[in-house]
Amino acid sequence: MDKQRLDKILELLWVCKLPNLEDTKYLLTLGQQVLIKEPNVLKLQSPITLCGDIHGQFYDLLELFSVGGHPPEQNFLFLGDYVDRGFYSTETFFLLLALKVRYPTKMFLIRGNHESEQVTMDYGFKEECKRKYTDETIYNLCLEAFNALPLAAVIDGDVFCVHGGLSKDLKTVDQLNDIDRNMEPPEYGLFSDILWSDPDEKINGFEESQRGAGYLFGGDVTAEFLKNNNLKFMCRAHQVAQDGYYKWFNGLCYTVWSAPNYCYRGGNLATVFEITNADKTKFKVFREAPACARGKQPDSMLPQYFV
Repeated sequence: MDKQRLDKILELLWVCKLPNLEDTKYLLTLGQQVLIKEPNVLKLQSPITLCGDIHGQFYDLLELFSVGGHPPEQNFLFLGDYVDRGFYSTETFFLLLALKVRYPTKMFLIRGNHESEQVTMDYGFKEECKRKYTDETIYNLCLEAFNALPLAAVIDGDVFCVHGGLSKDLKTVDQLNDIDRNMEPPEYGLFSDILWSDPDEKINGFEESQRGAGYLFGGDVTAEFLKNNNLKFMCRAHQVAQDGYYKWFNGLCYTVWSAPNYCYRGGNLATVFEITNADKTKFKVFREAPACARGKQPDSMLPQYFV
């Protein structure tokens, strides 16, 4: 790793400027190489700060760091969905990837359902790459980096972290290490479910999800999964939370959401979730970055959907 070259790339990205074509290829190639060496399930230690969906809201990501601290002073785990919908998905993903490469033992990224070729074709990231880089290689290198992202994490052996949620096929955390993750997620099955599933207070067991992928899962199966794996609770992202977070099943499951005023019109708060240990945690709530910090927004139509 050329630290001097990487630091120059980071200097640009911190102020929302894209690297040139060759430096971008260098970053994406190096990022893929760093990520693919990690296991499917990261084994991490507290203290650590968890972050939910970002969705290309670059200036709100800067707000997140101003509230939660900056790497490498703080340890971070991001729970996926870095791209799509926001104006700055390329800058957002590239900054997080560059931080991962520069501080590999302090910065951790796992995969969300939007880190996918099919989803990014439909929700804006592919089009953004084409608009900002005429070379199609950049988008393809992004897909390779997406495929290299780990799938889950366990903190201190106590806290299970994943983007979406549980699957009826998931009995043990170790099962996730058997998945070949270096591929586009399939439409159905365990790999898909952990990216797409959602908790639901109104059900027991598993039910079909209106998303068309993953499941709804109840408190009973959440408690069973945690007990069988000697875990205390789980954290996930994937769903907008108006207050920035949501506590499910009397604290067995938490949603962490880190994109304030989602899609620049949602009106919601955002949070980071600080875990000192499983018995000492804290949500830090923040609002969207002030208008004066955002600069001129690009000429781009906002998507007319929330998923």
